[in-house]
Amino acid sequence: MATDDSAKSGLDLTISAALNGLVDSYKRMPMPMGRYASVVLVPSVVFFFVSIGVAVLLDLPLMIRGPIPLLGFVLSTTNIDRMEGFRRLAEQDQYGEMAAEIGRVVELVDTWNQSLDDACRRRAKEVPSDAVSDFFDRLGYTLGAGQALDDYLLSEQEQIIQNYQTVYEGTLDNLEVMKDLYLSMILSMTFALVFAVVLPVLTGTNPTMTVSAVIVLYVFVQSGFYLAIRSMAPHDPVWYHPEEKPSPIDEKIRNATAAGVVLSAFLWVFSLAGILGLSPVGLDEMVFFMDPLPLPMYAAIPVTPLLIPGIVIRQEEQRVKARDGEFPSFIRALGATEGAKQSTTSTVLSTLRNKDFGPLSDNVDNLYKRLNMRIETTEAWRHFTAECRSYLIQMFSEMYLIGREMGGSPKLLGELISENMNEVQQLRQRRAQATTTLIGLLYGISAASTFAFFIGLQVVNILASMSLDLESGSSDFDVGTLINTGVYDIPLIEFLLIVIIMFGAMLSALMIRTVDGGHKLNTYIHFVALTWIGSVTGVATKFLVSQFLSV
Repeated sequence: MATDDSAKSGLDLTISAALNGLVDSYKRMPMPMGRYASVVLVPSVVFFFVSIGVAVLLDLPLMIRGPIPLLGFVLSTTNIDRMEGFRRLAEQDQYGEMAAEIGRVVELVDTWNQSLDDACRRRAKEVPSDAVSDFFDRLGYTLGAGQALDDYLLSEQEQIIQNYQTVYEGTLDNLEVMKDLYLSMILSMTFALVFAVVLPVLTGTNPTMTVSAVIVLYVFVQSGFYLAIRSMAPHDPVWYHPEEKPSPIDEKIRNATAAGVVLSAFLWVFSLAGILGLSPVGLDEMVFFMDPLPLPMYAAIPVTPLLIPGIVIRQEEQRVKARDGEFPSFIRALGATEGAKQSTTSTVLSTLRNKDFGPLSDNVDNLYKRLNMRIETTEAWRHFTAECRSYLIQMFSEMYLIGREMGGSPKLLGELISENMNEVQQLRQRRAQATTTLIGLLYGISAASTFAFFIGLQVVNILASMSLDLESGSSDFDVGTLINTGVYDIPLIEFLLIVIIMFGAMLSALMIRTVDGGHKLNTYIHFVALTWIGSVTGVATKFLVSQFLSV
């Protein structure tokens, strides 16, 4: 008896929870509940009872009258119009040109009264992308043949993710080819710049002009490779930047950036004033272990404070990537539980928020609190994605939200989103490996190029001092006819070499950021590191060459 009462009580609680969830779902609809009842629900129910009355009153055989109520039943329980899905997709600006193409299909259906399959076939003939053309063509044929739209899209999404994976891996392979080509071109330009520094010793031409000409060519070559890599890199950003929903992360980034830029600007002004003699104190007095301070250090020290925003961004980006790793398990658990319990998201999150999702746990808890406070569902999810600051989480959360609003199965949505996001995560791991090899390549090229630059410069500097010693002797031999050191302005040429080192550091840092797909301020870390590598290599090269070749 106690068991029966317990089972009855459990059944009552289940029914009560289901009814509460149903009422809560109606309250969260984009359309007001009263309007939905008057426009959709009541007409459907009325039509259902009218169909029953027609079946009873008509004087027709039972075989004909029997199926009539079924028509009313189907209409009263039918799912959302399939065109509504296309309309919602056309409104998503984040899908770019694809949303515009879907909007053109919607326009053909709504404005020109064409069927959906005819509209898809028409756009398939006019869209410039072969992949999108094939998609519309297959969609039109499938719908015309009578296949359900959801069945087609389920089978199609597997092919689309495979095509995406193929294109993604192809761009990474192209980047590998570009890295080899970039290495050969930069080494060639390095030899050209070394020759431009050394050859005027023999020819007597103006070395400032030759060095400047090669530097201009060097700038064009590096800029061209940066633009090429930027166009080839897959568009898969790590960060999501909501304009209307700032988070505490934004304030933290702004403060760090302001501190780094202000300190860097102060050091630049301080060092420039010391060099020009406008200030009695310069960087020489600040760096006690170097007196006089080598010229390359005047470039490296002032940019060092830019590490402050760079390090802050790097730490936050690691958290964003950690949230990306936890999101597939969260969305799968949410969809499976929501489908099993047939309840709302807030009800499921009341228990799910107690599970450990790593760095995503606090965001899940905040999502539950907003939904439990009766904040509109769409706004609650957008606050969730704004806090996570992840591009992938924003995209897939929007898919889950739209799918649920349109009556999709939460379990199926959770599984599809989880699988697809795991595929993207694997592609990102390959991208991270490509970025690591690119970082090693650019750091190595920077050190090697600077070493070659300053070897040539220091050799010329030593030859200039040697020629002075020869000219001071009693020999009648005219050294100036063989070694033309008087045409050199060594400090100016060294300044030009430092300029090209810093320019190369800036473009190399931008290349790394482009391939990595991270935050723009990540550039600061690599820019400072590459500048210090160039400066230290230049100072060490000058010292070593002087020790080995000095007489």
